[in-house]
Amino acid sequence: MIRDISLGQYIPGNSPLHRADPRVKILLTILCMVLIFLVNNYFNFLILYLFTGLIITASEIPVKYTLKGLKPIAIIVIFTIVINLFTVKGTPIFKYGPVEISIEGIDISVKLALRLSLMVIITSLLTLTTTPILLTDALESLMKPLKFIGVPVHEIAMMMTISLRFIPTLLDETEKIMKAQASRGADFDSGNLLEKAKSFIPILVPLFVSAFRRADEMAVAMEARCYRGSEGRTRMKQLKITPVDYKIIAVTLAVASALIYLQYG
Repeated sequence: MIRDISLGQYIPGNSPLHRADPRVKILLTILCMVLIFLVNNYFNFLILYLFTGLIITASEIPVKYTLKGLKPIAIIVIFTIVINLFTVKGTPIFKYGPVEISIEGIDISVKLALRLSLMVIITSLLTLTTTPILLTDALESLMKPLKFIGVPVHEIAMMMTISLRFIPTLLDETEKIMKAQASRGADFDSGNLLEKAKSFIPILVPLFVSAFRRADEMAVAMEARCYRGSEGRTRMKQLKITPVDYKIIAVTLAVASALIYLQYG
């Protein structure tokens, strides 16, 4: 399951999505998140899924790799579906004593699962097609107006990007520690939920030690390279809006307009 987490990982490529301006991708990702929560009927969800399929095709990332990010949230999705099935009241289709399943409960459960799946896929595509450095530059550029009120924009963007950058590293470290503990006889599968939780303590302790060590090494490396934040800092690659970005914006806005019209028109 650890290998299935795709958020924070980057796959090199030369697709239109890879070449697009990261600022455009961040803003359009936010727009897609808004659309996911605005739509409320299955036909609009179908359009959103078709649009997501178009994005995956444009990214030239294997569909199997994109969809494997859904595995880690499967437990969350199943849990929320079960809760909604048995707690939402409405027109009952099944009733046995105090247990009741309604049409409204099924409807809410399915739509929630669709929304969560879309959110994971679209946010994963952002990091899969954008390097951490470009994400930092894009976030800093988008938050630049906040500098006028004293917000440390560069530092915030740097912290967010470092966090994303270290997700794959910590996942690899976790997998290595689990294999090492398993070779020493540790059992992570048997027992009840509390026993399983306790069995992960031997993993968390060395993982935190490793994370703090890596953070200290990064701080020393940045200091050795005379890193002083955004003051006087230049960039080798300047962010520019290209014709590819205009095409991506046009397609996304067209889909967004159609969905809003179908939903509220």
